Amino acid sequence: MKSPTLPAVARAFNEIGRDFYARGWVLGTSGNFSTVISRKPLKLLITASSVSKGDIRPADVLTIGANGIPVGKSGDSRLSGLRPSAETALHLAVVRSQGAGAVLHTHSVWSTVLSELNGPEGGLRLSGFEMLKGLEGVRTHAHTEWVPILENDQDIPALARRVEAVMKQSPAIHGFLLRGHGLYTWGDGLAQARRHVEILEFLLETTGRMQTLMGDGHGPGKNS
Repeated sequence: MKSPTLPAVARAFNEIGRDFYARGWVLGTSGNFSTVISRKPLKLLITASSVSKGDIRPADVLTIGANGIPVGKSGDSRLSGLRPSAETALHLAVVRSQGAGAVLHTHSVWSTVLSELNGPEGGLRLSGFEMLKGLEGVRTHAHTEWVPILENDQDIPALARRVEAVMKQSPAIHGFLLRGHGLYTWGDGLAQARRHVEILEFLLETTGRMQTLMGDGHGPGKNS
């Protein structure tokens, strides 16, 4: 099967980015997207640092290798001045640990709020919602989805190692939160990863709103 080209991936990133931006999930220059284009050797296409996800163009997408460093022809002007997302190592950690084909990271209000409120518990349980069946492999609303919450860290290599440890401990998860930061999720390709973002963002917002309406902090999804 032929690997997707950079222009094709950039168009897909643009469509996803515009949608997520309109929903308030990747405002400013927040968030980052990646997709695997080769396994041997490992290569990803990833959004460059500090670009708006509301209007991603081919010049905003970089090819990186397994070490997270951009690859391309020597002297390629497209690479001049561009850096991969600062969180490239986290994308690589997910790809390696989960065998993911695409990784999407959002910065929504509800993922930020709930990551702070539930940070001390180390995670959030989502259960009883019909929308859980939108997560790959989940067949019933009775499913309980554990969403780990990791403390944010500017030491990205150290954070990547903690991400890998969480994946090893909970291999069935579909996403995780960085505290005060946002959601990471993935899929076997961009379509599945996008679906997982939509499902998890819905569940996070629903849980947050229910806790707010109940007013006691013990609504569905809240650890007891």
